[in-house]
Amino acid sequence: MIRHFDVLVIGVGSAGSVAASRLSEDATCRVGLIEAGYWPSDPDIADPLKWTQIQGRDYDWAYRTIPQPHTANRIHEWPRGKAVGGSSCLHAMAYVRGHPDDFISWDEAGGPRWSYEGLLPYFKRSEAFSAFAAPSRGRDGPLDVMLPDEAVSPVARAYMAAGNALGAPNIGDHNTGQLAGTTPNSLNIRNGRRLSLADAYLAPDVLARSNLTLLTGYEIERLELENRRVASVLAVHDSKAEHISADRVVLCAGAIASPLILMRSGIGDPETLRAAGMECRIESREIGANLQDHLLALGNVYRSRKPVPPSRLQHSESLMYLHSDDISRTDGSPDIVLGCVIAPSAAEGIDAPAYGSAYTILCGVTHPTSRGRILPGGPNRSDAPVIDPRYLETEHDRITFRKALRIAREVGHHPAMDEWRDVEVQPGPAAQSDAELDAFIARAASTHHHPCGTCRMGRDADAVVDPQLRVNGLDNAFVVDASIIPRIPSGPINAAVVAIAESWSAMQR
Repeated sequence: MIRHFDVLVIGVGSAGSVAASRLSEDATCRVGLIEAGYWPSDPDIADPLKWTQIQGRDYDWAYRTIPQPHTANRIHEWPRGKAVGGSSCLHAMAYVRGHPDDFISWDEAGGPRWSYEGLLPYFKRSEAFSAFAAPSRGRDGPLDVMLPDEAVSPVARAYMAAGNALGAPNIGDHNTGQLAGTTPNSLNIRNGRRLSLADAYLAPDVLARSNLTLLTGYEIERLELENRRVASVLAVHDSKAEHISADRVVLCAGAIASPLILMRSGIGDPETLRAAGMECRIESREIGANLQDHLLALGNVYRSRKPVPPSRLQHSESLMYLHSDDISRTDGSPDIVLGCVIAPSAAEGIDAPAYGSAYTILCGVTHPTSRGRILPGGPNRSDAPVIDPRYLETEHDRITFRKALRIAREVGHHPAMDEWRDVEVQPGPAAQSDAELDAFIARAASTHHHPCGTCRMGRDADAVVDPQLRVNGLDNAFVVDASIIPRIPSGPINAAVVAIAESWSAMQR
């Protein structure tokens, strides 16, 4: 007998945890929740300081890009969570909504519900912000958001002071509207432990609901289509195939897996599917396209004059969003970001000093114009995808990245950092010309772990999903995750993904 639900949520990452929790608040709605991984048991996941060490373990999909011509032909590792909680079990825990202007393109694509003002009630509904009361902040949501104070490293404090001395305003918090300026990072940490979205929205009480069924260890092969509907989902569990059906199927598998599942189901660009050995059932040429990600240069490293005390948070303590043309500007969405890491942080192949003897200023572009694509490597779930982010393909991205690195060095060499700075290690004092900085960026640029955009929302015929996040061409299938984002917001995307899932879930009532 085929198992049947009213709603089947595929993927128990950030979006899936939210959607399953909210939908199952209706006791008459039978919700199924499918995850390829399992409940994480590794204690390192809960330790905020160990997030840089847990990638590549058995709860990481461990994707890889194809070689990128503008980053020294390097292949980039793309960690993605394969566990209940998804990538919120792997990420750096920073909570940044983005600037209100980031969502203008969302409004244009889907209407006022997807503007910053339209999403604000869902940002607020999701969070339990503990630092201070503000009209824009939520206090009673499932997701803890803490703003550190005394725990902030003295190195990060000096870095923020340097930014202020150069003209960057002190904004105190990333999430009250203004984004340009200095502040410690808000973090999804509860009682000193990482708070995944599954921890926040599902465990333990929500999972005890009689109308919610969690199925772990189920990998999705494809959606079985009949006319304009998903008749069932073909999943594999313990090497056995199983069909599961639902009145509504909700893909929350993320910016890589959601488009791949659709393409394996025969939805996509006919030529792309044919090349991968698949028949096209529904033409949707943009599935897998519009791929966006943030890059950070790892990094502008400084050897310290004295021992650097270990971070008491999660190493990366302060993101500084700035306008590259005038870092004193407070209006509008910033085009660059710096970050202070209380450790030496270098990309693969770049030497760095020992831990405790150095610190790093990261830098990157908030709104890259390069657009990549994800293609299926074959017709089966075991076929590795072809991931081509096309990093730094546009001149805009290369020029803006260079500006970001120059401003990072201004901060790093400011007198406010004199107490800590001994010597710049990377890229090193000799690297000054545009060509030398470009060469360093090509070797140092690494993912900020924010892939999105591959099932673009829009009101146009080419959009993958409509403003209700329904898959165009299907009546009962939705995509609710980072893949629907039309244009990447300024900062880490997890807060926006949570708001997307909250907003969509409210539409279902």
